[in-house]
Amino acid sequence: MSRSQIVAEHLPLLRRYSRALTGSQQSGDAYVAAMLEAILQQPSLLDEGNGARAGLFRLFTKIWSSASFDERGDVVPLHLPPEQRLAQITPDSRQAFLLLSLEGFSEQDVAFILDVDVKRVRQLADQAGRELAAEIATDVLIIEDETFIAMDLESLVRNLGHRVIGVARTHADAVDLARRSKPGLILADIQLADGSSGLDAVNEMLKTFEVPVVFITAYPERFLTGERPEPAFLISKPFQPAMVSAVVSQALFFQRNSRVRAPRAAAS
Repeated sequence: MSRSQIVAEHLPLLRRYSRALTGSQQSGDAYVAAMLEAILQQPSLLDEGNGARAGLFRLFTKIWSSASFDERGDVVPLHLPPEQRLAQITPDSRQAFLLLSLEGFSEQDVAFILDVDVKRVRQLADQAGRELAAEIATDVLIIEDETFIAMDLESLVRNLGHRVIGVARTHADAVDLARRSKPGLILADIQLADGSSGLDAVNEMLKTFEVPVVFITAYPERFLTGERPEPAFLISKPFQPAMVSAVVSQALFFQRNSRVRAPRAAAS
């Protein structure tokens, strides 16, 4: 398999990780594009000592960690204002947690990707666990038409300390519940059994209020192309509890940051 084929094979899930780190499709895909440019210019940057996938994530982490600012104060190559990028930086603990829980890497691979030892990876994972325990509880709307999956999600959400305000099984039910209850987080299946779309339902809700959204799908590669507006936070079916925990925590992390920044922006 050629290097380009190897990169293409692992690109969708790298996009998922990058979007989860940055909190948006646009920023996440920009970091991935920067990594691809680096590989084109200098193929030797890709260290495949722990396998091609871990090598890609390791190079991505170096790009993520070393972005610099130009004379206008913009970050290179992503062109974000410095204060915006600093506010969006994901702590090392959350990077380790996402790599372990969302992407399923081993501790040894995470150590290779983050360029630390395994002991440090365990420390970071423990720190992320403490952050999760301190997570502020919120009201969660679940959009899922499969009964057993909905029950699993309800249990997971409650075990994380959040409240479930309802389970919607169709586009119309989801929009109605959201308007009445104003959830603080939405977990949404993309394709619903009655032919309606969880993605369309969420887009309708977001016209009237802001809320972090985590999408769930059996076909994540369809929504990780970078070719159209796509989810920032995406969970694959079947999912593990740690995967849901990691992504929910990250979505709420960015929501909290945006609320902290808003009063500061108004004051200035």
